[in-house]
Amino acid sequence: MSAAQPILLREPDPALSLPANVEAEAAFLGAVLIDNRILEELSSPLAPEHFFAAVHGRVYERILALIDRKAVVTPVTLKPYFEADEGLRELGGTAYLARLTADGQGLLAPRELAEQIYDLALLRELITVGRNLVTGAMDTSEAVAPLKQVEQAEAALYAVAEGAQTGSEAQSFGTATRASLEMIEKALLSGGHISGKTTGLTSVNEKIGGLHDSDLIILAGRPGMGKTALVTNIAYNCAARWLEEVQNEHPLNKRVGAAVAFFSLEMSADQLATRILAEQSGISSEALRMGRISREDFQQLSFASQRLAELPLYIDDTPALTIGALRTRARRLKRRHDIGLIVVDYLQLLQGSGRASDNRVNEISEISRGLKTLAKELAVPVIALSQLSRAVEQRDDKRPMLSDLRESGSIEQDADMVWFVFREDYYVAAKEPKVPQGSDDAKTQEAHAAWQAEMERVFGLAELIVAKQRHGSTGKVRLKFEAKVTRFSDLAADQMGAYSYGDD
Repeated sequence: MSAAQPILLREPDPALSLPANVEAEAAFLGAVLIDNRILEELSSPLAPEHFFAAVHGRVYERILALIDRKAVVTPVTLKPYFEADEGLRELGGTAYLARLTADGQGLLAPRELAEQIYDLALLRELITVGRNLVTGAMDTSEAVAPLKQVEQAEAALYAVAEGAQTGSEAQSFGTATRASLEMIEKALLSGGHISGKTTGLTSVNEKIGGLHDSDLIILAGRPGMGKTALVTNIAYNCAARWLEEVQNEHPLNKRVGAAVAFFSLEMSADQLATRILAEQSGISSEALRMGRISREDFQQLSFASQRLAELPLYIDDTPALTIGALRTRARRLKRRHDIGLIVVDYLQLLQGSGRASDNRVNEISEISRGLKTLAKELAVPVIALSQLSRAVEQRDDKRPMLSDLRESGSIEQDADMVWFVFREDYYVAAKEPKVPQGSDDAKTQEAHAAWQAEMERVFGLAELIVAKQRHGSTGKVRLKFEAKVTRFSDLAADQMGAYSYGDD
């Protein structure tokens, strides 16, 4: 091979050119073709779309595909894939691949070259965002919505900060398949149950496989069923697992915990903290609020608060948030604290953009779409609590169904999973027959005894009804509920058989 020839792909007008270093791209590709192990040492998440020269992007994409198949990649093994490539033909055909490795200059600093290629790609994306922002801001028509433009600009800047393409280009099926295999491997390594974030409840994890990234989960129930208690338990369990995994230095791709953002539109941050303290200390939240605790209880409370001090659980109790404001706050939390789970309590307390406020159904549709978009944009699961209509109370069987969701059409359509919380003891307790004081009427006593037996059968038991699941089957998960400390937990094995009715 003769001395290396200079690689010049394009000569644009310097005044109009985008930031790029084509020579650095060529040197980096040459280094990788000489030593494939360089890719294992990269600190920047370099992808084919980060290359300015389209032909370099195609070469890099093929290199990644071959390495993924455990093949050794050289100019010779690459040659069959580029014999018909028009872009490469303009540069001298497959001989260009050999020229990339001719001088080996890229081996001197391959990581620095990769970082430069990546940084220049981000600058080009930033220029695109700036141009779009200026174009949008120049629009003074009546239909313009400045706040909406600000939100879109922030979303675009967030995408650049995350190293994502603002154009959100289509990915190859091979890329999607690799991501799917990684998820399956994660489930396998976790013991065959979890491919997403943990709920902290083994029986729920087994049913749904964990909380999957980009999913919108709707958790609904009538007042008194324990919606907030359940979602608070899940938020705590997920955050506590993340803290444990960080302390034990678990590999990042094998972690099933996550930092959590909790948007509490109904309860204040201190009320939510009181619930979690009650759950962890075993002292009733009512006793905590009233101050009816002993010194021993207070000591136990202090220990629990110390354990919770480092918990990566971030509570935002700003009332009357719009869906746009919530998405903005969530992006900031993702950027600052790398949150992996978002909880919204509850959906109907969010507000739309204002344009759809004349029609509540349209407004709820905008909110549910916004939450699903947020889940996809940040690639985290979003759990949103929702109210149920009073139609449940008119039926003999109080178990909720999808049609009971308030403004159900859009919520049911946008959700990847819909869960209902149902506690039969809540309804049985309300049916207690009145026994007059001192009464010895046999019929009355018999009715009360029958009620008491029924109450004992269902007391402290709950169902999580999975009414919709895109990833698997629907059905019921039976749980234990301790109302005193508002805690859901898995049923003991001996209780599973005792608490059985109906088909799953």
